[in-house]
Amino acid sequence: MATTTFTKKTLGLETAEPAVTPPPAGTQASFAKKPKLGSTKSKKRDIPEGLWQKCPKCSTMIFDKELDDNLKVCTKCGQHFPIGARERINALVETCSFEEMDAEMSSVDVLRFTGVAAYTDKLQEYQKKTKLKDAVVTGIGKIDGHRAALGVMDFDFLGGSMGSVVGEKLTRLIEAATEKGLPLIIISTSGGARMYEGMFSLMQMAKTCGALAYHAKQQFPFLSVLTNPTYAGVMASYASVGDLILAEPGSMIGFAGPRVIKDTTQAELPPGFQTAEFLLEHGLIDAIVPRKEMKERLAYYLDFLTERMKKTAGPG
Repeated sequence: MATTTFTKKTLGLETAEPAVTPPPAGTQASFAKKPKLGSTKSKKRDIPEGLWQKCPKCSTMIFDKELDDNLKVCTKCGQHFPIGARERINALVETCSFEEMDAEMSSVDVLRFTGVAAYTDKLQEYQKKTKLKDAVVTGIGKIDGHRAALGVMDFDFLGGSMGSVVGEKLTRLIEAATEKGLPLIIISTSGGARMYEGMFSLMQMAKTCGALAYHAKQQFPFLSVLTNPTYAGVMASYASVGDLILAEPGSMIGFAGPRVIKDTTQAELPPGFQTAEFLLEHGLIDAIVPRKEMKERLAYYLDFLTERMKKTAGPG
């Protein structure tokens, strides 16, 4: 088939052009290559451990040093993070005024408990982790000029569980406060009695309350401070019999957990059940005190509760 041609007149000259002009022979069409773009997935930047913490309430990332300077309280929403016993003591007592008692007392495996891990192995693990011998630190120190007996529990040591050593150390603290005529402050955080010691741990409930009865008979004040969480045998004994019962904001407080109670009663629990705010509204505790105000408020309460003691000691 012949190629169709058109006639083009230019200045009297006639030239024929094909309808489709093929590319010159021997040439190849070239196309610019599209540059490769980087992956759309951005590489997740690793945050070194021990520098930042995420607030479980408001999700704010908080620099650890800033959190420590604020007594482990979120600077944005006021969420109270767990705090160690020694950190709490340092925040409450005057510098170098704390005289620790029974610092080397340590638990023993009376029942020869064996399970997934032996009790002695558990004790050694947590002693190494927390630098404590057991779940409570006791001693005598000064809070804004008031000399007081102070016991502080640490949840990081086996969940703040109360075993023979915890009960014994607290009992000795209470007896020392009674003998020396001092007000008593116990700051509690615990999951309850220590299962590894069986009935021996349950006996501490009666022992501590018996010592508190003698302390109360001498009309010396006892301030109980409840922190998150305070449950079971601790709440069912000395933690709930203070002359004043204080709590940190948002603390979970009770005998059994909400899930156990709900399953047992087969009833819907009210909103905020077992929170410090709920218990304040229903009269179980006397006041909610933020951690940063605790030292000032304890000093204020001690001023009021020790007034009678000052008047008695005055004439002598």
